[in-house]
Amino acid sequence: MKSLTTNLLQTNTMNRTEIDIPLASVTLRGELVIPENAKGIVIFSHGSGSSRFSPRNRYVATLIQEHGMGTLLFDLLTEKEDEIYENRFDIDLLVERLIESTEWLLNYKQTKGMPIGYFGASTGAASALRAAAHFGKTIKAVVSRGGRPDLALDELPIVTAPTLLLVGQLDEAVIEMNKIAYDRLGTIKEIKIIDGATHLFEEPGKLFEVAKLAILWYERYLV
Repeated sequence: MKSLTTNLLQTNTMNRTEIDIPLASVTLRGELVIPENAKGIVIFSHGSGSSRFSPRNRYVATLIQEHGMGTLLFDLLTEKEDEIYENRFDIDLLVERLIESTEWLLNYKQTKGMPIGYFGASTGAASALRAAAHFGKTIKAVVSRGGRPDLALDELPIVTAPTLLLVGQLDEAVIEMNKIAYDRLGTIKEIKIIDGATHLFEEPGKLFEVAKLAILWYERYLV
């Protein structure tokens, strides 16, 4: 496996595209980045109140891209839908959007045939795991950052994708929720507690540690 440093690795040729994802009822906006000779692609499912412009997810996505994997960051809600606060916590709706967007990616000419993984943050981890349960072995790996996998308890026993749960040491309530979810998972699984980190991993170097662990997980199970 490649080693990581605190600096970005030498930039590969990147195909970066602002895209429209046509679903049954709406069209969602996203950014698709595919490195030259990409080995797989990671779909990001962001948390409530966030978007494809999340600086934390974009930072992690950049490091993933530098290790030869593509990324898709997209908005699970339209701008109008996001104005309704309750929509941000409608997990059923968000799961449906993630499933439809994954189906679109599976058939998109530039990504067809690529192994697919999920990266879920906060409540986005619940939608990622529920979608992974829906797709079975089509989804190769899942990483949860400060996630709420406890919101997907019923589906966790049927998730087949190897799943990595990352939680900040100081995020005590979410640690307990992740431990409950961990016990329900029946697949390859790991839970990592990041020393000195809070829920958003804003402390120096902590988000890099998240990215490092995620990349190693994807290199092991996605590609």
